[in-house]
Amino acid sequence: MTTTATTSAADYLVARISELRRLRRAVILAHNYQLGEIQDLADFTGDSLELSRQAAATDAEVIVFCGVRFMAETAAVLSPNKVVLHPEPRAGCPLADMITAPELRALKAAHPGVPVVCYVNTSAEVKAESDYCCTSSNAVRVTDRAPGQEVIFVPDYNLGQWVQRHSQKHLLLWQGYCPTHDKITAEDIQRALRQHPDAEVIAHPECRPEVLDLAHQVLSTSGMIRRARETPAITIVVATELGIIHRLQKEAPAKCFVPASRRALCPNMKRITLEKVMWCLEDMSGLVSVPQEIAAAARTALDRMLETA
Repeated sequence: MTTTATTSAADYLVARISELRRLRRAVILAHNYQLGEIQDLADFTGDSLELSRQAAATDAEVIVFCGVRFMAETAAVLSPNKVVLHPEPRAGCPLADMITAPELRALKAAHPGVPVVCYVNTSAEVKAESDYCCTSSNAVRVTDRAPGQEVIFVPDYNLGQWVQRHSQKHLLLWQGYCPTHDKITAEDIQRALRQHPDAEVIAHPECRPEVLDLAHQVLSTSGMIRRARETPAITIVVATELGIIHRLQKEAPAKCFVPASRRALCPNMKRITLEKVMWCLEDMSGLVSVPQEIAAAARTALDRMLETA
């Protein structure tokens, strides 16, 4: 297919989605790791916390969530009177799958009375078993808010270690990890700095501790976007999933963004395409539903996440 034909196809898809969006009274939310054309199409692009707030506040009748499964579930819990559609139901999160509700119940039984903070990268069932939910941008604040001196923190071990460095609480950590962030190594950062000695390194706290030790700033994706606009550095090494580069270049076009590793690609985030967004709006397919009793319990943990700025 020629470039002109490809462009024409993309233009048709965008136009059709815009038509369906108006017809369905829909809002399209996209995570910062989505394909560039999905980010450009979305009404709102952001990190998990920003998109959760948008889902809770929207007056749209339909939410099309362009992200992975747990994000769409979260939107369904926070907007129980809305129709939530996930364009690609197979787009899951390996980190979220690393802990189940029965496993968390067993952990709680082994540590009775210890509050549970779960990362937003978890299923609705795990959130329902948790006392607090957090994102990477407010994990330390949420953890410090929990009562007592001990906290069960699940499922991301790397994020939990980062929180432990900045909290007075003692964290009981689960051994989960993000396979995409785990591909970024300290050698990747050192190589990038040899090539760009004046660069600033920004890293997501899902990265390995030795990567975070080399970073100038450890930030959520929304924090990375703010930092890209504000830093005097011209070259920025970015240690997170590659999809964010598209957003960073739009927000700070005069700066050079260097991926720490070209291997840091989440295949699940890239499953959603323009065609799939169009199809889900045409057919109202990919409906996300969370059982009422689970949603009610998960809502408590999520509300505490949203309350913690």
